[in-house]
Amino acid sequence: IKFIVGEYPTGRMTRGYIDTLGIDENARPAIIEYKRGNNENVISQGLYYLDWLLDHQAEFENLVKRKLELSEEIKIDFAGTRIICVASGFSRFDVRAICQIGKNIELVRYRFYGDDLLFLELLESPVSAFVPERDEREPGVRDVGMPPAMQLRVKNMAAETEALYLDLLSFAESLGEDVSIRFLKHYIAFARRRHFACAQPLKNVIKLWINLDPAEFVEEGFSRDVSRLGHHATGDLEIDIHSREDLSRAKPVIELAYQKN
Repeated sequence: IKFIVGEYPTGRMTRGYIDTLGIDENARPAIIEYKRGNNENVISQGLYYLDWLLDHQAEFENLVKRKLELSEEIKIDFAGTRIICVASGFSRFDVRAICQIGKNIELVRYRFYGDDLLFLELLESPVSAFVPERDEREPGVRDVGMPPAMQLRVKNMAAETEALYLDLLSFAESLGEDVSIRFLKHYIAFARRRHFACAQPLKNVIKLWINLDPAEFVEEGFSRDVSRLGHHATGDLEIDIHSREDLSRAKPVIELAYQKN
């Protein structure tokens, strides 16, 4: 997340100060709120400022352009705005509540060790609840929590591609408990500290973009460098998954990207 501004006043009507405003690598605004203790309504405060942000999109866009010294317009994904709450602790009610609220809220607990070590732990993110599951009532994938555009992509997959898609999701989750899966409008993002891979399901192929240096990992006939080509998502190493063999070859590359990111 790139820092935009701190202690930002929201005006006389709202009467508040947003601790930190930022923007992430996928052009999503980030509202970050900090509390020394716990049970200080940090989640409610983040939602309060989200309401302000959605009413002041042009103001935020101007802040981003000035801070990042952009000469062209930037397309900001306000629908994906992240609320990151940092506190010394959260109750079990807080952790459960964010899964019901339906917003992109992340709970981060901090701990001090001695005078010079700060430990940050991601406790919960609601995106883990959005991983599709089989619906026993009818064939196909149940599209819980997906944007409509992604739901359409998933529903239009051929049966063979759907099987590869489910295998890919299962493999990504198995890499570690710190993996989060986000279903966005045009692609699915797999993240650890940052995105290590992104996938776009199509009817007969799954397009993968891996966050590794293409110069080191391109294999002729299997992957290609798209760093100079326009494409959705994070990652400049592109792999097309048509078969089980393709996915098997891609898995070690995905795991390496997970380790590096």
